[in-house]
Amino acid sequence: MDDDRSLRTLGLADAPRDHPLLYPGAWPSDSGLLDGDRLLPLDRLVYDDRVPVLAVGSNGCPGQLRYKMAEFGIVSPLPMVKARVTGLDVGVSAHVSRMGYVSASPFQAPGHVRELFLTWLDDEQLAVIDASEGVPAPKGHYGRAWLPAPDVQVELADGTVLPGAFAYVNRHGVLRNGTGAPRTHPGQRALLTELLVGSPRLRDLFGVTPEEFCARARADTGLCERGTLLFAEEKQVTASGLEGYLRVQPDRPQQTGSPGTGSSLLPPSM
Repeated sequence: MDDDRSLRTLGLADAPRDHPLLYPGAWPSDSGLLDGDRLLPLDRLVYDDRVPVLAVGSNGCPGQLRYKMAEFGIVSPLPMVKARVTGLDVGVSAHVSRMGYVSASPFQAPGHVRELFLTWLDDEQLAVIDASEGVPAPKGHYGRAWLPAPDVQVELADGTVLPGAFAYVNRHGVLRNGTGAPRTHPGQRALLTELLVGSPRLRDLFGVTPEEFCARARADTGLCERGTLLFAEEKQVTASGLEGYLRVQPDRPQQTGSPGTGSSLLPPSM
């Protein structure tokens, strides 16, 4: 094993689920193939036998992805491709996660350009990430929406422009800023500080510091639900502009290999 490619060496090992104030976690500096505890070089950027899903929060953190896959015994390598995305920005989900943080969710931002990671998921990986986002659950926080070009343009480093990509859209909406527009996610510590300063009722529930918030929220589903309801009651919530895309889904591409093996993704030297 090449220690210089390990997640620990690269500073990518810590998962926000274990360290909530680090949310969304460390993202790689460039594209790579997540293979267990390593991030290896990629030999291509497009995987036609896999499903393209944009990561806007902790799904761009290899440490978090590794944990999610290991929880279900999934060992297939997972390509993470840096992309230039036009038409989206990263907002704040209008719910409190039982992981102890307030997570990210995309919102429509015509003309806005930013870098995000595109994860290419096989069938098993997609099922794991869908489940982690609550997609199959009737009251799950997220739905998986197909965002077609040119509404959202996803451009890769080699100039390839995809016909679209999936993203997880929050069913509650997103938090708004002082003007009523969606607020951007500044990172967990800054976000929780702003939210707690602005809401006495939120402080009553979660304490006065980000550390207290995370400690009280972690695994207390009832408290998280009360916090989510409070966002709506205090009229802090607005639409992401992406809700309509949840209603129409394309046929998913079919895999040509055996789900979960991922052997064709490993570089020849591996």
